[in-house]
Amino acid sequence: MMTTTSPQETALPRERLAELVDALVNQGWYIGEGFIPTELCAELYHEVIAMADHDTLENAGIGRGQAHALRQDIRGDAIRWLDRESRAQRRYLEAMGVLQQALNQALFLGLFEYEAHFAHYPPGAFYRRHLDSFRGRANRVVSTVGYLNPDWPAEGGGEMVIYDTDNPERELARVRPEAGTFACFLSERVPHEVLPTRLPRTSIAGWFRRNASLGGLVDPAR
Repeated sequence: MMTTTSPQETALPRERLAELVDALVNQGWYIGEGFIPTELCAELYHEVIAMADHDTLENAGIGRGQAHALRQDIRGDAIRWLDRESRAQRRYLEAMGVLQQALNQALFLGLFEYEAHFAHYPPGAFYRRHLDSFRGRANRVVSTVGYLNPDWPAEGGGEMVIYDTDNPERELARVRPEAGTFACFLSERVPHEVLPTRLPRTSIAGWFRRNASLGGLVDPAR
């Protein structure tokens, strides 16, 4: 279970937690610019770029277990799970612990843990429209995306598109992947996709989970 620290220690914008919670209740998703501290974004950005340069990221797939497959016609990013090895990773995960506590206190969601990975999209990569929960394993409850790209240009592409839950063809928002922007949404309810990027694009994708089981076995985080 994730331990938590105070908003002051993590530099999480405490005054915006209520704003985030209200948005989840009212529309199922939240977008906050400047939510993640600039210096933390810079540390994380340089970390994932170094991983990409040294070829230590893994091509991301879809599905789990025997259903897992590499499908670059659906998803073209490369990933590395956060493991707390760096100060920046620990600080980011501690901030998510504060958010987890706030969500549980306000919404009684019973969130048990948080998992997250770096995501690096090379030019031309995308992720087709999807939901974050897995059929039969609906223990991913709230999804998060923290963007790390400094000075992202308007023509850079790579926006995340959020679609209407009741009308998946209706676009509700486009999120430019600018450093500091933070997206949060209900994993089972909000369809979304990543449009093709024209520049290398970096982020941290994460999920707050309930402790769930399938066939009497605890469903592992990854």
